[in-house]
Amino acid sequence: MKYLFLMSVLLCAMPLNAQQLTGPELLEQAIAYHDPNGSWPTFIANFEVTMTSPGRSDRVSQLDINLPGESFELIAVRDSLLTEYRISPNDASVVKINLKSPDSSIQITDQDRKRIFLMRDYYTYLYGLPMKLKDPGTQITEKVVRRSFKGKSYDVLEVSYEKEVGSDLWYFYFDPKSHRMEIYQFFKRDQDGQPIPDSGEYILLSEESKIGGINMPKIRKWYYNKNDAFLGTDSITRE
Repeated sequence: MKYLFLMSVLLCAMPLNAQQLTGPELLEQAIAYHDPNGSWPTFIANFEVTMTSPGRSDRVSQLDINLPGESFELIAVRDSLLTEYRISPNDASVVKINLKSPDSSIQITDQDRKRIFLMRDYYTYLYGLPMKLKDPGTQITEKVVRRSFKGKSYDVLEVSYEKEVGSDLWYFYFDPKSHRMEIYQFFKRDQDGQPIPDSGEYILLSEESKIGGINMPKIRKWYYNKNDAFLGTDSITRE
């Protein structure tokens, strides 16, 4: 009886990460790693991201994100084309400039104007992970699955979204000890809501940059799920 009592005391005293975490608990642990001081809601930073992809020139983007000020600026250069996207609380604009002929005008289309908000949502989502998984409309699965990927074991969080937010099914892979986010992966879904195996992509995360108080993945490498074909790399090249 004394032995059983001692065992029960020891089990109760075990740290949370030695037990089976629920999905929401794993998310909190991951946020504690990536945003230890709760900086994301007041995030203000300027940094540079370079995108490299097979068969194309590099795209160098200067990002200026001010969440409390509700402003976003992206200045991207690829070859001789410079594109500026700007959003403020009262305005949104896009400008395109041919660097070889700065005085010439480039027509801005409706598609360009729609892309302003797509670019803002894209960058704030991916560089705001895993904190963005607490946004309204995000559905966190209760059960955490232990899964091997590329020879390493991870705690995997399954995430879906309400229809108004998104239709893809996402999986986030965290180191079981540190809760550092090292991979994310998404699939399209069929009419029954099940993942389509040959759809979507996975993204490998490596190294780190500390920007605006956030421990961000410095390098993201993108691949197709269906054949592991390499798509490209996003790297933070200036903090």
